[in-house]
Amino acid sequence: MFILKKSLPLVSIIYHPPLKFVDMSPACSGMFEHHFLCSICLEVLTDPVTTPCGHNFCKTCISTHWDTSTTSRCPVCNQVFSTKPQLKVNIMMREMVSQFRRESEKKAAAPGEVPCDVCTGTKVKALKSCLDCGVSYCETHLEPHLTASGLRRHQLVEPVENLESMMCPKHSKPLELFCQSDQTHVCLMCSVLEHRSHQLVPLGEYLFEEKKVYLQQMIQKRREKLEEIRESQQEAEEREAEGLIKELEEEISELMKRSSEVEQLSHSEDHLLQHFCSLKAPPATKDWTEVMVHPSSYEGTVLRAVAQLEDTLSDEMMKIKMLEMKRLQQFAVDVTLDPLTANPYLVLSDDGKLVYDSDVWKNLPHNKERFYPCASVLGKQSFSSGRFYFEVQVKGKTDWDLGVVKESINRKGNNTATPKNGYWTVIHRDGNVYAACGDP
Repeated sequence: MFILKKSLPLVSIIYHPPLKFVDMSPACSGMFEHHFLCSICLEVLTDPVTTPCGHNFCKTCISTHWDTSTTSRCPVCNQVFSTKPQLKVNIMMREMVSQFRRESEKKAAAPGEVPCDVCTGTKVKALKSCLDCGVSYCETHLEPHLTASGLRRHQLVEPVENLESMMCPKHSKPLELFCQSDQTHVCLMCSVLEHRSHQLVPLGEYLFEEKKVYLQQMIQKRREKLEEIRESQQEAEEREAEGLIKELEEEISELMKRSSEVEQLSHSEDHLLQHFCSLKAPPATKDWTEVMVHPSSYEGTVLRAVAQLEDTLSDEMMKIKMLEMKRLQQFAVDVTLDPLTANPYLVLSDDGKLVYDSDVWKNLPHNKERFYPCASVLGKQSFSSGRFYFEVQVKGKTDWDLGVVKESINRKGNNTATPKNGYWTVIHRDGNVYAACGDP
């Protein structure tokens, strides 16, 4: 549903289909992997040889097979050879198998990583786990979930080693929600049965908030540590300064004492006393010209560490937002504007993807579907259940309302966009004010 205010700039709908992930490396692609497997031992080829009929085997495997058989027959196509072929290692195939092994080792799931459940031979690191299938997929084997309409509805999560922990033990459904009342994960069946009156939020939203709070707590703890180090360093510097001051005061006292003695001796008529060494040399004192109380470098180090932590937090928050965006794009739908619903001031493009306010009244049929006097337009597509995602691009600063409505809303008159009246909308006002409309 689109509601446009007067004198709006161009508005367009942009449909973003899910991204396809394709990896043609031997380690990931099921299309190539079987070419490097021996049909006898079902392992990656070792010293590959090629029979006259064109099939590849491990040299040891095919030799043993023929040695224990009465005829030299290909195990794959059953072609019989009148004489036992003298097989030599296929150099090109051996190089390809070696490359395949190297790529497999690079792509293989490391200890602690979740492996793909579909890969045969080398288990590649999983990219996502599907709660509906109960299977973890690598980048290549995940592709059907991103392209096939039936699979795109499945709930994909970050790779989970124990997928059973993500399923409701009571209803065998994915745990898609978090019950804030009971502080536990629940499925959709739980939400309408045991937890129907509880406060529920999507699991992704809960995990996002939980991680955000965790990172903020990390920053707060490090800020407190920084303050503790500052105070400790300040106390150390104060103690150092106090020690130096005490030492200076002692030297000053000693010098003043000596000065008084010299003054007394200077008035004596005893020449022996006047030539006494105490008159010739001052007492030993410290050279204070190079003495300084240096502030510690800890403060700068900790400040840099906190700044780095804040950058890390910002990166983590961006990653979370990108993951959430990818999750939402699984439910992308293609929306086309319906000209039968457009207010006579609105102009739609031929493909139904753009709409703008022309400020010119068009003489259009006054059908029941059309909005008047409100400058609004609806999409042709209608949805009764499920999850759906679409994007709308608005060019220029303007006021607009965007959302979904009931098909039964009143289209003849000025309505207040509230859920009570059948509107669920987000609005933009005064250039930078956004709000979600609710009931008064």
